[in-house]
Amino acid sequence: MTRPQPEYFIRLEQQVWQALVDGDADADRRLLADGFLGVYPDGFAGRDEHVAQFANEPTVAHYSIDHPHWIALSDDAHLLCYEARFRRPGDDDLHRMYVSSLWQLVDDRWVNTFSQDTPAAT
Repeated sequence: MTRPQPEYFIRLEQQVWQALVDGDADADRRLLADGFLGVYPDGFAGRDEHVAQFANEPTVAHYSIDHPHWIALSDDAHLLCYEARFRRPGDDDLHRMYVSSLWQLVDDRWVNTFSQDTPAAT
């Protein structure tokens, strides 16, 4: 199997963000592993909690993935770290955070198994 390049994981991460823009719970669920763990400023979340956060309503109006860093942990595990900038629907404030997102090959499909969001200093 050819090892995917960093751009591949950025595209996967963009699909997660686009699900938040579209309010698409099904797309979000497909991208996250059954055992997904999210670590956020307000605590831990599994896949069901991550998916339920938007209940088919958009939670992000616009986003960008900036300054990506990529670490190949193994042939089937890759860590993508980046700065995210985003706006919420109806909110003009630009939010910034640093994201670490672990993608793993499970049953011949790349899924997000872990994500940690760290708010950027203001």
